[in-house]
Amino acid sequence: MSEVSAAGSAAAAVVAQPPAQPPQPAPAESPAQNQATQDQAILIRGIELQNAGQLPEAEAIFSAYLQTHPCDGIATYSLAVILMQRQDLGRALAILEPCVQITPGFAPVWMAYANVLQNLGRRDEALVAYDKAVAINPQYTEALINSGVLLREAHRHVEALERFQRVLTFKPNHEAALGNSGIILTEFKRTEEAVAIFQRLLAVNPNYDWGLGLLGYERLHACDWTDFDVMAKTIVDGIHDRKKTCKSLPLMAFSDDVEAHQISSKLFGLRFPQAKQPLWTGQRYNHRKIRLAYVSPDLREHPVGHLMCGIFEHHDKSRFETIAISLGIDDKSRLRNRMLNSFDKFVDARLMTSRQIAELMREMEVDIAVDLAGYTADSRTDVFAHRPAPVHVNYLGYPGTMGVPYMDYIIADRYVIPHEHQRFYDEKVVYLPDAYLPTDAGLKIAERTPSRAECGLPEDAVVFCSFSHDYKINPPLFDIWMRLLQQVPGSVLWLMSRGQAAQTHLRNEAAKRGVDPARLVFAGRVPMVEDHLARYRQADVFLDTHPYNAHTTAADALMAGLPVVTFMGGAFPARVAASLLHAIGMPELVADSKEGYEALALKLAQDRPLREALRTKLAANQRTHALFDTERFCRNMEAIYVSMWRQAELGDARDALCAPADHA
Repeated sequence: MSEVSAAGSAAAAVVAQPPAQPPQPAPAESPAQNQATQDQAILIRGIELQNAGQLPEAEAIFSAYLQTHPCDGIATYSLAVILMQRQDLGRALAILEPCVQITPGFAPVWMAYANVLQNLGRRDEALVAYDKAVAINPQYTEALINSGVLLREAHRHVEALERFQRVLTFKPNHEAALGNSGIILTEFKRTEEAVAIFQRLLAVNPNYDWGLGLLGYERLHACDWTDFDVMAKTIVDGIHDRKKTCKSLPLMAFSDDVEAHQISSKLFGLRFPQAKQPLWTGQRYNHRKIRLAYVSPDLREHPVGHLMCGIFEHHDKSRFETIAISLGIDDKSRLRNRMLNSFDKFVDARLMTSRQIAELMREMEVDIAVDLAGYTADSRTDVFAHRPAPVHVNYLGYPGTMGVPYMDYIIADRYVIPHEHQRFYDEKVVYLPDAYLPTDAGLKIAERTPSRAECGLPEDAVVFCSFSHDYKINPPLFDIWMRLLQQVPGSVLWLMSRGQAAQTHLRNEAAKRGVDPARLVFAGRVPMVEDHLARYRQADVFLDTHPYNAHTTAADALMAGLPVVTFMGGAFPARVAASLLHAIGMPELVADSKEGYEALALKLAQDRPLREALRTKLAANQRTHALFDTERFCRNMEAIYVSMWRQAELGDARDALCAPADHA
């Protein structure tokens, strides 16, 4: 969903190092010995062919050499690299396993062995093998980087960071070590250190893939708007020039240019190429029920989890067999427990490789696979690259196209993706009749409303509220908010900031605009979501963010009865709040420009009877309109799934699903 951390979006940039070029054989100790000289020449010739891309010829040389020199370290390593490149992991493992026992002091063989084990999903064994390589050669860069990636995937972030930073002690300008260190620091919310690392990275390589976006996005998380306008323009111009200036999710915080969003997704999607041999190749399944799999790292306390849990619970089990493919942690939460009880099958796939997950889905004969993560934290796009199911759906977690050929559909509504924008989506656009965003009618807001004093708010003043993430706030938007405070005496802006640095920067920015920093009030965290939602009752107007709207947060505000003011932008994430307001029957709260947004917010702030009338209407519409009717939403969603399944069974084109639907 929209509410993902900086770490989440950046995490996908953590990359393992490919196997290095084969090590060159050392000069023969005694050149006079003809056999040693001939052996050396054979190995050199094999390596030359391998480096030139003539892999069959090189493979033949190394294979023949190992017949007469079993477990030779250089030949074994070189052949293993070739086998790994063509995904022949079984044979690579077969030649490496005896070699690490016979030549345990040769670090590259341990490195190759670890790489094969990692690709086979045997992560604990892979880590042991990487450690063997590093013990032999403490400055083995690839082994340190790969083991760091492995540790991060196991959520052992402290150890992962130590590996990346160890590389920087002897290779201070190593780009992968810098990039990975910066990303881990974002996950620790050590923003100042992360920003410094990204600046250092860009000094080494100004064109480092996604580097400018990594820096700019992390600054946004701290509300550090250094060079914001220049950076935003450089990023967007670069994307239009097909440069990897910013990954697609961070781009949403800089621009609502829908074409740029598509280009960026296509560029990022190149990381996950379509498998040459798909797992599903047109087979027809004879299931009594449609097998529906949801693939997500967020089946826990997370905005996506909160939005989808009611849908999972409402699925018609007489028509659908529901399967959860969980990629993330088990947080032992109430929400997680609800999900465990709502699915027919719940697979904890966190420690499986993407290929293993895809193979399992194919074995389970999944009919429809729904990706609830897209390009967000801990997603596994490459699961879908293996084509494990007849139908692949991009939905909810990522507000945009994924730009890859193997995602068949994106589920939307007519507001987030109007008909004229369909050309900017590589998936077929399928429309729900109301809002695309689900809600959980089972969630009950706490009956007790905390007092304004408990919330740190003035008793008799207008409270503007925006509980969106820090990274969604930017200078042009903040200018509007500060003008509103100046025009409404005594009013305050109630924010939900995650860090002290962001609060300090925002207060400083308020002072620069002539506003008393004390008029910014920051809400603290509360343990229960029900209590958090109750706080919204003490606000007067919810101010949406742009170009990245409040998504889950806007739905929360409306659920709590708080009017939301927004203006509709160009791309999906800039149109979500408008979609929600139309679905709740409150289109009068949608402006069509920044000027209209500011004027509307000011009008509401200055007109108490109007605010009260809007609250009354919102309360009434909650009972009659679609936004908070989870069962109705689920039935409409199921109608779409049935149509997708029928199209797949018929083998027809998918165009029949793409017209806006007005009913289930």
